[in-house]
Amino acid sequence: MEQTTSKSSIIRLKKGIFEENPIFVQAIALCPVLAVTTNAINGLGMGIATLVVLAASCFAVSLVRKFIPNQVRIPCFIVISATFTTVVQLLLAAYLPALNDALGIFIPLIVVNCIILARMEAFAAKNTPLVGMFDAIGMGLGFTVALVMIGLIREFLGSGTIFGLAALPESFPTAVIMILPPGGFFALGFLIAGLTALKNKKKRG
Repeated sequence: MEQTTSKSSIIRLKKGIFEENPIFVQAIALCPVLAVTTNAINGLGMGIATLVVLAASCFAVSLVRKFIPNQVRIPCFIVISATFTTVVQLLLAAYLPALNDALGIFIPLIVVNCIILARMEAFAAKNTPLVGMFDAIGMGLGFTVALVMIGLIREFLGSGTIFGLAALPESFPTAVIMILPPGGFFALGFLIAGLTALKNKKKRG
């Protein structure tokens, strides 16, 4: 029984990162993706904050799933996610104020992030705490990887830096549009197209 649970947990972890990646495959929760990924640090911070809230919320929902009346499950899910989001926001404000200011309103908006609500409703409320948490961690990691990749592309092309460190000579021309709102769409579109092409090539053998 334990081996089956562990195997199921690992499968859910991998699916969240690759097969069911919330950004590159499901294309959900794109608002923060396009808004905060002007650099890789912001993308990493937003991804980790979301991952922590997602994992904690799904674990909590799995624990109390049998005690939540079906009629009020969505309000209960929101209260749970709001609790953990508040904790994360207070920690960021206390220890990483610059990152907290950079992410702004998108930290409190984690409460209604559709990835969190979807995983609580579709998976955590129907599975054991361990499996539910691993599913959440997988989705959170997939979300974080996507944000960092988009942030890296936008930061490198738009500012000539990587994680704030100079990567191109000052004389090298940069595409300022990449750190503006349209740049998020360009980076996301190219990444989805590239990953889809690789997936199709792999299927054809």
